[in-house]
Amino acid sequence: MEWMEKELETLAVASLERSLREHGIVSGLPDYMERGGRTLLNLSSNNYLGLAEHPAIIEAMREALLSEGVGSGASRLVTGNRSSYGRLEQALADWQGCEASLVIANGYMANTGVIGALVSRGDIVFSDRLNHASIVDGVVLSRAEHVRYRHNDMEHLRSLLNKYRDHRRKLIVTDAVFSMDGDQARLRALVTLKREYGAMLMVDEAHSGGLYGRRGEGLCRELGLQGEVDIHMGTFSKSFGVYGAYICGSRTLIRWLVNKARPLIYSTALPPSLVVSISKALELVIADHWRRERLFENSRLFRSSLRAAGFIVGEGDSPIIPLIVGDNETALRFSSALEEIGIAAVAIRPPTVPDGSARIRFSLSAVHSIKELINAVDCIRTIGIRMGVLR
Repeated sequence: MEWMEKELETLAVASLERSLREHGIVSGLPDYMERGGRTLLNLSSNNYLGLAEHPAIIEAMREALLSEGVGSGASRLVTGNRSSYGRLEQALADWQGCEASLVIANGYMANTGVIGALVSRGDIVFSDRLNHASIVDGVVLSRAEHVRYRHNDMEHLRSLLNKYRDHRRKLIVTDAVFSMDGDQARLRALVTLKREYGAMLMVDEAHSGGLYGRRGEGLCRELGLQGEVDIHMGTFSKSFGVYGAYICGSRTLIRWLVNKARPLIYSTALPPSLVVSISKALELVIADHWRRERLFENSRLFRSSLRAAGFIVGEGDSPIIPLIVGDNETALRFSSALEEIGIAAVAIRPPTVPDGSARIRFSLSAVHSIKELINAVDCIRTIGIRMGVLR
C-alpha cells in the first residue's frame, strides 16, 4: 500500500492534506470551543441559532433515553420506527405546509437517497456547479446523466434544458444557500424554468432552514415558493443544533421514498432520544424568532466590518462569510495565525472549493456578541496586513 504514502506526500506538498483535530465545548459559553487546552472564539460552527447546548433539548433527550433506551435496534421498515418518528414527521409537514415528510439519518444520506430514488439511467440531472458534494455524489450514484450549469447562470441552465429536453425524467437540484460562498440560489428563476421544461425541482435548505421565513421554514417559504418546489430537503445538524435530515413534499413522493430510497431502507433508524430532541428543537426554531433576528444582525455587522477593513467578501445576508485568500498555504497560515490569538476559523481548500479559491470560511451564530465580532474583525485585519492579504 505504498501508493497511499506517495499520494499523501503529494497532498501535503500542495497544502491539501487533512487531519482530524480534537476539540471540546466550553460549559456555559456556546460561542467558544476548547482545543489543546485553549479557549477559542468559534467562528466556524454551523450552530447558527445557538441551540446545540440548549437545556430544553438536552432535557428532552435525557428523558427519552431513560424511557426509550439508547438505540432503535433496526431500520425503520423493520422495528426501528418508534412513535416519536410519526409525531416529528407530522410536525414537520405542518411546519412546511406540505402533505407529508420523512426523516432520514443525515443530509448526505438524504441527498444521495432521494436523487437515486428519483432518477436513474436514461434520466438527467441539472446541478449548480457549486452544489454540495452530497448532491454531486447522489447524481453519480444514481447513474443518471449529470449536467452542471455555471453557478446561478440561468441562461446557461436554460440552454442545457433545451438541449436535453427529450430525456425521460429531468431533475433540477440546487442548494438554497451555498455552503462555501453563503449566497442564494435564484429560486424564482429556477421555478420558472422547471415549469417551462417539465422538470422536477429539488432544493437543499441545509444552510437556510431555520434561518429564513417567519417560523424558520427556509428560503423557499421566505420567497413564497414553497408550493412550487417538488422536493424540499433540510437538515437538523445546523440551525437545529442536533443531527439528522428531512424531506418534505407530497404524500406520493414520501411513499415513493419509503420504497426506493436505499439509505433509508438499509440503515438503522435514528435513536428515539435523538428524534425526540429534534422535536424539541423544532419547537424552539419556530418560537424563537429573536434568534434569527440576532443572527442576521451579527451577519450584517461582521460582513460590513470586514469590507470596511479592506477585505473582499462574498455577497449575501447569510451567516456564511467567505474571505478568499487564493492559495492553499496562505489559507492554512491565516487560520493558524487566527488560532494563535484565540479565534477558531477553518481554512477551506480544494476540492471543497475550486482551485485558486482557498478561503477562511467564517460562520456566525446568534450567540456571538457584537463586542466579540468587532474584536475579531480587528484581529483579522491585523493578520491580513501582516500576511500581505491586505495591501
